[in-house]
Amino acid sequence: MSVIRPFHLAVSVHDIAQAKAFYGGLMGCSEGRSSSRWVDFDFFGHQFVCHLDENHNLAGQLENTVDGDAVPVPHFGVVLTMADWEALRVRLTSAGVRFVIEPRIRFRGKAGEQATMFFTDPSGNALEFKAFNDDSRIFSSQVLAS
Repeated sequence: MSVIRPFHLAVSVHDIAQAKAFYGGLMGCSEGRSSSRWVDFDFFGHQFVCHLDENHNLAGQLENTVDGDAVPVPHFGVVLTMADWEALRVRLTSAGVRFVIEPRIRFRGKAGEQATMFFTDPSGNALEFKAFNDDSRIFSSQVLAS
């Protein structure tokens, strides 16, 4: 497999200033180009863009059960190293972030064992950050029960 290239993801937000405070301030993502209607961020090495949509509404978002948790769909995030995941967990917890799914270990003792946490940005976009003790397990084909 070739070297992984940065992904590009664009989402809608209801307030650009709040998006800048959340992604730039709390999450520590550096800001790139922007206008009054959109802003680029370096999202852990990936290009992430927030586009203004004053009517943004995620009401009725789908949930899917995964290892006993009601996982919001859609969601996005990054697979971090375990040390970086722990540092982010501490930063978010210290800032009083309300988790959709509290930081925990999922699939304990199985090939897919991972640290995970879910939270939302101020516009309700769901984010998941996860980490594996063994990165070779990220794409494990072991079938896991829901």
